[in-house]
Amino acid sequence: MKKTLLFLATFLLFVGSNAGAAESLVVAVAANFALPMEEIGREFKEAKGITLQTTISSTGKLFAQIKNWAPYDLFLAADTARPELLFAEGLAGEPIVYAKGQAVLWSKNIELCTRKNWQDVLLDNKLKKIGIANPKTAPYGSVVKKALQQAGLWDKVAGKLVYAGNVGQSFQYAAMGTVAVSFTAASFTVSDQGQKGCFWPIPEADTVVQKACIISRSAKQDMAGEFLTFLQSPQVQKILNKYGYR
Repeated sequence: MKKTLLFLATFLLFVGSNAGAAESLVVAVAANFALPMEEIGREFKEAKGITLQTTISSTGKLFAQIKNWAPYDLFLAADTARPELLFAEGLAGEPIVYAKGQAVLWSKNIELCTRKNWQDVLLDNKLKKIGIANPKTAPYGSVVKKALQQAGLWDKVAGKLVYAGNVGQSFQYAAMGTVAVSFTAASFTVSDQGQKGCFWPIPEADTVVQKACIISRSAKQDMAGEFLTFLQSPQVQKILNKYGYR
């Protein structure tokens, strides 16, 4: 009897929670896209009546969660490789490009803000700590590492690097003063906090092409498809342009 009552209680709780989430999508979002995603989520809910429940993390960690059956409906990565891998393995639908981002170097240090370019900043002997997203799990960290290597600066700064779990955390390291400067995504420079500092473009860093895909096991394929279509709308393009995406 007790087992029956426990089952019924669990079942009713499950039904109740799913009823409230009937018009919602669970989306895994790469950290660089956290700010525009907030605006896009509001616009999408207003247009379609569908709420977006987001999990923000590094692309690598989100990819690992999806491979381990995390209950996401969509994956907005900061690269093309991982969505394509999911597609190849039958774990996701065919990916689409939804944004193209750029890595930058950011600081709130007024003295450093007088430097002409990102190389001059890094070569400052007073610089002790530099934030960077882990290149192994964060695509923005990966393109920065490649740019540093090509500029012959990797060996010179390697001992000063403080690794963050994702590009948003890397930005916070500099914003909180844990490090003097941080490599981050251009999208963070638009925030209220970002505008209190300065940033340097990194022309040597590859453009970060970002793809999104629908997770195959999602029970909300049609709703997820609506969101992918919405991502490619002129309405969303205006938001992307605001945050430095192409």
